Amino acid sequence: MEGQGRGVNDTRSKGTGQWLYGVNSVREALRAERTVHEVYVYRERTDRIKNEIVALATRSGIRVKFVDKSFFSGFPKGHQGVAVRVSPEKVVGLEDLFSISRRKGEPPFYLIIDGVVDPGNLGAIIRTAEVGGVHGIILQKRRVASGETVAKASAGAVEYLPAVRVSNIKHVMRELREKGVTIYSAGAEAGELYRAVDLTIPLAFVVGSEGKGIRTTVKRYCDQMVKIPVLGKVNSLNVSVATGILVYEVVRQRMSA
Repeated sequence: MEGQGRGVNDTRSKGTGQWLYGVNSVREALRAERTVHEVYVYRERTDRIKNEIVALATRSGIRVKFVDKSFFSGFPKGHQGVAVRVSPEKVVGLEDLFSISRRKGEPPFYLIIDGVVDPGNLGAIIRTAEVGGVHGIILQKRRVASGETVAKASAGAVEYLPAVRVSNIKHVMRELREKGVTIYSAGAEAGELYRAVDLTIPLAFVVGSEGKGIRTTVKRYCDQMVKIPVLGKVNSLNVSVATGILVYEVVRQRMSA
């Protein structure tokens, strides 16, 4: 459907739901189970990606609006001339995460996100987690980056990874432990070497914020610290890199078991 787009802030005020932008986020939203209300494409864009997105939307009976460049003026950089308005994220509970691991016949494997506010880091963590077979992530409300920027940074992987948003992650950690899930936290100094720990069991890794790391009050609910060795002069790894190391050690051990 051809149409002149209003400014994004005006459009947002007229509709409900969440906005996603950027080629990968839009493509994966169209492929996933999220309800997509409308697709917006910059009318002057002429390439294979535009045709692919229009075809995906048309196949699903989703309205496509071809808009002027001014429509995207309210979006952050990186919108690439494509955006979608989607339904709000599906509310997921802790029991849903257990159902996923049971359905797959695998020991539970979760990530607990404690205050990662940088969208790039959180997006990279989510993408790594989804590719590495993590069954779900647990986030504390108001202590993580916004959904739209994370969707863009994760290249759409957020559409496939269940996320439980809770008011207090410490309460959830206690519940996980009661259900037999071992909770690990990682650092550069304390604990046993991460490769020496049994990661084939039901487990969750706590991932801390970029500047302060895992809060002391959260560490008290962890069963064990594991260590990622640091051999250079810089005292720590980027949080998304450290998460990738841990996730793929779980993959390695479980594939070798």
